Amino acid sequence: MKALILAGGTGSRLRPLTYTSAKQLIPIANKPIVFFGIEAIRDAGITDIGVIVGDTAKEIEAALGDGGRFGVKITLIPQSAPLGLAHAVLTAADFLGDSPFLMFLGDNLIADGVTPMVRAFEQNRPQALVLVTRVPDPQRFGVVELRDGRVVRLVEKPKVPPSDLALVGIYLFDSTILTAARSIRPSPRGELEITDAIQWLVDNGYRVDSQLVTGWWKDTGKPEDVLDANRLVLDTLVGRVDGEVSEDSELSGRVVIEAGARVERSTIRGPAVIGAGALIQDAYIGPYTSIGAGVQVISAEVENSILLDGCVVRDLTRRMDASLLGKNVSVQRASARPAAMTLVLGDNSIARVLD
Repeated sequence: MKALILAGGTGSRLRPLTYTSAKQLIPIANKPIVFFGIEAIRDAGITDIGVIVGDTAKEIEAALGDGGRFGVKITLIPQSAPLGLAHAVLTAADFLGDSPFLMFLGDNLIADGVTPMVRAFEQNRPQALVLVTRVPDPQRFGVVELRDGRVVRLVEKPKVPPSDLALVGIYLFDSTILTAARSIRPSPRGELEITDAIQWLVDNGYRVDSQLVTGWWKDTGKPEDVLDANRLVLDTLVGRVDGEVSEDSELSGRVVIEAGARVERSTIRGPAVIGAGALIQDAYIGPYTSIGAGVQVISAEVENSILLDGCVVRDLTRRMDASLLGKNVSVQRASARPAAMTLVLGDNSIARVLD
């Protein structure tokens, strides 16, 4: 069995972060999102992985390499344009051959991995197996309708959903899906939809099974989803201290201090992770915070936030909460007069200021 990870797309809902970084490489608990998917696939016994890439191909390649660091073999597969998930399958046809495969959206996180799903597919041998979860807002997702546990209908972002079962973005297929993808037409938004390809399987008498997510699952498509995923992953954190912590600092709960990081005269309440080479000085780091490599937090309080590599946060009079800062962002209190606010923000940035 092979695997296909989709790591193209523009990540428009995560701008401005995705103007300069692939959305699949945004870190959750200081680990790029796509790494979680690769590790889950490997743990299911699949080691031959194709990765669909687009405009951020060079960045994805630099992060993943040939897959050796994960114990897998990675093949990058360029997609001409983000023309739908079924188009991605056709783009990977030469890589996939006649092999059954797992398809995994590169910005998804799932608590329990994919091993149970892979084993069910291997045992029951349907043409497709889709992972689903119950959601309060099925209008936002591809939705499935079941009969006796089998999929009988799929609808992409329906105005009137037939159920509350949303497609998670993790699928297993045999090679019949290639025939299905070649048999469908683009949707009104100009894409070859995987839901249409799976519906083609259903309509032509092929077996499509489903499996319900038992743990949590997150689509990290929006900033609030990224922060939520960060909290979920940090809840599984195992504390360790590889950096330096001064005697007048306090660590409580599950805290990771990476090598080269320094904590001076500060309080850190976990779960939290402090990246390599970071400096935390005269500061408070609250629960559910991920501090990237080389970040400086000086005379400031940060909680429930993600600070990417190279950020500087200092001399703040109010606590920073529920914030997501891109690489090398600087947030600091100015001492010079006049007492004015000076901001340099990229497209689609959000700034909320309290008096």
